[in-house]
Amino acid sequence: MMRISETVKHLIIINVIMFVGTLTIGGGVLFYDWFALHFPKNESFQYWQIITHMFMHGGGMHLFFNMFALWMFGSPVEHVLGSKRFLFIYFSAGLGAVALQLGYYYFQYIPSYNSLIVSGLNSDQIHYMLTTSKVLEGVTQTQFLELQGIFQVFNASMVGASGCLMGIMAAFGMMNPNAELMLIFLPIPIKAKYFIPGIIILDLISGITGQSFFSPSNTAYMAHVGGALTGFLIMWYWKKNQFNKNRWY
Repeated sequence: MMRISETVKHLIIINVIMFVGTLTIGGGVLFYDWFALHFPKNESFQYWQIITHMFMHGGGMHLFFNMFALWMFGSPVEHVLGSKRFLFIYFSAGLGAVALQLGYYYFQYIPSYNSLIVSGLNSDQIHYMLTTSKVLEGVTQTQFLELQGIFQVFNASMVGASGCLMGIMAAFGMMNPNAELMLIFLPIPIKAKYFIPGIIILDLISGITGQSFFSPSNTAYMAHVGGALTGFLIMWYWKKNQFNKNRWY
């Protein structure tokens, strides 16, 4: 069994402490509002949430599976790359996850918002309905459907280390392409070079269609894809330049 690496151990401890804070501080709601990542158009958004949401989790099982994956994939990656390079991938993947997920949210939000403006509603009216869940008198059926489409985006919040972990998984897969992995509920060994791209493709399909395969329906699938893509690009660059001044391993 792989011995847990030092940086991975410290990350797990921080995640557990943050989860305890979610359960105990301000009834949980206040702590969550402070540190979960909210949609930037929402008043609850704060810039520090771009980082702090990576240490937040929505429940015990969410925390357990993410920390299990962090130990399983993170430790071997850190043992090879070292703590500094490991952390670079970890946080870069988390930021890549944020960029793609928020970009996807804006892709959904902006056309509907502009359509509501063109239809005769003003920004104050739209903001009131999005923040209070109350529909103003005179709103048409078409406007109501547009509001429904952006309500979930406007009030979305993102938590979890999944984006970071997808980057670490991509790094693991590039370093150990023939390692055999299994899903808990599908105990069939699959080589990492097939397993990890397969998970990423399923996340991409889920993000586009809304159809969930293995994760809860409220999962930020595009964050998974963004994290994995970032981890892959970093590892690809390092490997490509391993014999020049940019060499990392």
